[in-house]
Amino acid sequence: MLACSGSDTPPPTLTLAPPTETSAPPTSIPNTPTLTGIPPTEPPPTLPGVTTFPDPNAFTWQEVASGLDRPVDLQPDGMGNLYIVEKLGHIHFFQDAEDGQVSETPFLNIEDRVNDNSNEMGLLGLAFHPNYSENGFFYVNYTGRGGDTFLSRFQSNGGETIDPASEIILLTVDQPFPNHNGGVMVFGPDGYLYIGLGDGGAGGDPFGNAQSLETLLGKILRIDVDSGEPYAIPTDNPFGNEIWHYGLRNPWRISFDKLTGDLYIGDVGQNAWEEIDFLPVGSPGGANFGWDQYEGSHEYEDAGREAEYVFPVAEYSHTDGGCSVTSGFAYRGSIPEWNGIFLYGDYCTGYIWGLIKPEAGSEWQNQLLFQTNQRITAFGQDESGELYLISDGGEIQRLTKK
Repeated sequence: MLACSGSDTPPPTLTLAPPTETSAPPTSIPNTPTLTGIPPTEPPPTLPGVTTFPDPNAFTWQEVASGLDRPVDLQPDGMGNLYIVEKLGHIHFFQDAEDGQVSETPFLNIEDRVNDNSNEMGLLGLAFHPNYSENGFFYVNYTGRGGDTFLSRFQSNGGETIDPASEIILLTVDQPFPNHNGGVMVFGPDGYLYIGLGDGGAGGDPFGNAQSLETLLGKILRIDVDSGEPYAIPTDNPFGNEIWHYGLRNPWRISFDKLTGDLYIGDVGQNAWEEIDFLPVGSPGGANFGWDQYEGSHEYEDAGREAEYVFPVAEYSHTDGGCSVTSGFAYRGSIPEWNGIFLYGDYCTGYIWGLIKPEAGSEWQNQLLFQTNQRITAFGQDESGELYLISDGGEIQRLTKK
């Protein structure tokens, strides 16, 4: 399995973890500077989303493309175009989401340097610079020689294909094992590039990477690609390096709400619990999500550590089904019934749940909405806020009305 393995079993039991205060920096980190976090979007949204779930039977996931080779990501370029990432090292231009036309010749082909020998390795993430239309920059996350993580920048010259020699390697991260590589890259509302890295693999985080501030593994990184070559460290990063948040096992996919700027994180579990984590816009860096002291909201390894953890807003158990959470997006497209609902799925079962952010004084709402037959590797969102499902079997589907 791409992030964790399992088998097809009955629907998982859903559990909502209690809301947790997330704005305070972890108490276990000494001498943490004053943090500014991500500024709220301006103007503040007045109607961020619906308060009840629609009838899922009135909607479907419509196929818009097929025949792809293990797609793992779909990203917009800010100019109305979509691009699909194939794990073996290709990025394809999605020419027409209505007609399902995918460019036969890859937009970028780096198969010669991508190492996909193990299931969780390969070309894993893509992010276009917010000013891509002007500078042509885009960023990729892949496993390369030795199985290590490479974070690189390429530049488009406006042509139909990219010269692989235009690669500028920003950062490499040693990977001790071939699994838990993370892979997501996304620009936040503050213009910084956020990167998800797993704990380095094997099982149970044997080197304690997730809780260590001496390694980038088991973290969400935050870098400034506009103020330095190849990048700079934002001045309000809490530890004076690339680390923004920590205590994560394998944050395969994360996303920011296009309207509110809130951050959602899907952290793949060990062998019992899958979790969705949440931080509201404006939260400072330095949040500790608990792994490997906790798997979800459940104690995993008691080492007597005292810390303030950020526990998940939703989780589901392996004992009742499922194996690997695939985090999605808050819907911001043309179907008003879905406005603001965060959708996420499970790789093994193909189940898709929805989360509704609570209003003041209320609790998160979580509901199983769809039972697909897809191995969900990722979700995608276009510039209009429409939502796509990416299947390991090579299909791309879009949420639509029946």
